Amino acid sequence: MTGELLRRHLGDRRFLLMLPRAVCLQLLHPTIARGILEHALMRERIWLHKKRTVPALIRIAYTDREMRRFIQFAHEHVKGTDEQGRPYHALNPDVFHFQHATFVETLVTMVNTFIGPLDADEHERLYQDCCEWYRRYGISDRPMPGSWADFTEWFSHECNTVLSAGPHFEPFRDQIFEPTDWWPRVVPRGAIRAMQHPWAVELTGVTPSASDRLSLRMFAGVCRAGAGVAALRAPAALREPVSS
Repeated sequence: MTGELLRRHLGDRRFLLMLPRAVCLQLLHPTIARGILEHALMRERIWLHKKRTVPALIRIAYTDREMRRFIQFAHEHVKGTDEQGRPYHALNPDVFHFQHATFVETLVTMVNTFIGPLDADEHERLYQDCCEWYRRYGISDRPMPGSWADFTEWFSHECNTVLSAGPHFEPFRDQIFEPTDWWPRVVPRGAIRAMQHPWAVELTGVTPSASDRLSLRMFAGVCRAGAGVAALRAPAALREPVSS
């Protein structure tokens, strides 16, 4: 089972509320977006698709079971050719790890925004827990940086060199910034704009305003309140082992 910091924060529903940050980056990745457009059952409603897939990935962090067969079964069929005619596969370690990395970066941002700033040691411990979480997928960890500092440098480089806005992203634009399904639908629209990663802001052209940033701060404050936190805790079912 993964480390204490990851288990404490990954099962917090506030992580689900900040998923528009991770998923926007994923859909700016041409290969990930192509795979969803061609293979996801709920591709026209991205948050219903994520409602099916994200809890399963979260539960992997709470089990000691070998999950390689589950991951392979769920992703083996996701393959084809991209817009340039090049073959792609969801189990390509570079693609699979980038998608995982968006969850890692968003989880850390969620903790710093909604709960309280992590110190340097906590950043490193949480990142190492996330590395263990990734290893449970049974996918090559070749692309995985060894430390939090290396991860932040690698992640910025990947966003700069791999992500782009274009036809692969546009079918999802409205769903990202105006969600109508699952937990993201309750997040204020201004807060969604303000929570976006700087690379997503640059590529999508959706620049948060001062009122958007205030909306995120106010929403985070509500979520930090005692009653709000209790209501937002993930149910036990989210932490139960997924069937293999």
